[in-house]
Amino acid sequence: MISIEQVRKAALSLPETEEKPHFHLTSFRVKNKIFATIHADKNYVMVKLSAIDQSVFCAYDKEAIFPVPGGWGKNGATFINLKKVKKSMLLDALSTAWRTTASPKLIEKYFGKEKS
Repeated sequence: MISIEQVRKAALSLPETEEKPHFHLTSFRVKNKIFATIHADKNYVMVKLSAIDQSVFCAYDKEAIFPVPGGWGKNGATFINLKKVKKSMLLDALSTAWRTTASPKLIEKYFGKEKS
């Protein structure tokens, strides 16, 4: 199982990430836009993905990674079960969520120009 502290450390390792409260949750933001939240009561992390990225990650293991129920899930909000996911997959999902949320200019600043 991946701990909440490991999630926090991984999220905060991404460029210009801040940890802030979001109602009763802990959120991780880039330029004040949320890309992940911790749902400690369920041992879940929610990441914000594009529809395509969500389908790819969910295909990995439907018990470990799955859309948030309802409209949020249809718009890319994706739960990750910390009891079932591999650490490498969590790190990839957090990084992808960061890139989904960050501006193209910020992505270029830290990772170079993306190829089309």
